[in-house]
Amino acid sequence: MKKLILGLFMTVLPALSLAAAPGGALDTMTADHTNKASLQRGAATFMNYCAGCHSLEYARYKRVAEDLEIPDELFKENLIFTGAKIGELIEIGMDKDQAADWFGNAPPDLTLVSRVRGEDWLYSYFRAFYKDESRPLGVNNAVFANVGMPHALIDLQGLCAVPPKIGSNPSVDPLSGNVRGADICEEWAVEGSMEPAEFNRAMYDLTNFLSYMGDPIKVERERLGILVLIFVAVFFIFAYLLNREYWKDVH
Repeated sequence: MKKLILGLFMTVLPALSLAAAPGGALDTMTADHTNKASLQRGAATFMNYCAGCHSLEYARYKRVAEDLEIPDELFKENLIFTGAKIGELIEIGMDKDQAADWFGNAPPDLTLVSRVRGEDWLYSYFRAFYKDESRPLGVNNAVFANVGMPHALIDLQGLCAVPPKIGSNPSVDPLSGNVRGADICEEWAVEGSMEPAEFNRAMYDLTNFLSYMGDPIKVERERLGILVLIFVAVFFIFAYLLNREYWKDVH
C-alpha cells in the first residue's frame, strides 16, 4: 500500500512542481491542432524566423507536410531553406559549440518545448521582449529574465521600450467604453511591420504549431480515446448481463 501511495505521489509531483514554478502571470491561449490554416501559418513563421537557430530534430519535413496538408513540392519550395530532402529530420547547420560562444548557450531543439514549458508560457514569451541596454544583445524578456536570445521577431513586432504587461487582462472603461490594456506595450523603441493584434495572432499560430510538434498525434489520440470509451461502455453492458446470468442460480 505504501508503495502504491508513493507511486501516485511521484506521478503527480511533476505537475505540482510546474504549478508552483516561479514566475509572474502569463497570457493564455488554447491550442487547436484541427486548425490547419493556423498550423500552416505557424510553420511558415517558424521556418522563416526560428529555424536558422532552432531545430525540430525529432520530426521530419514530410510528416509535418502531410499532417498540415501541404503538398510536398510546395513545402520544399517555400519552407525548406537548407537543401535538405523532404524525408530528412528538421535539423540546422549551426555548430553547437559556435552557437554557445555567440549566445552563451546553444539554442535548444524546440520539438518538445511546448510539453516542457506549456503553450501559455510560449505565447507570452514570444511577445515579451523589450529593450535593455544592460544585456549583451540589447534586449531582455519579461517572461524569461536575462534571456540570451536576440529578438528574432523584431521586424514583425518591433521592440518595446519598457517591460510589456504580460498577464494583464484588457478591461473596458465604464465611462468612455475604451479598451484599456489591449496593447501590452506602452512605449515602443522600434516600430514593427505588424499591428499588435496582428502580431498576437501570428504568435498564436506559431505557438499552435509548436504545440502540434510536441504532440503530433493528439487529434487522432483523442478520437481513438472516445472510441475506446464507447467500446468499454458497450462491453460493460454485455459483461454485466452475462455476470447476472451466471450468478442468478447462486443467489
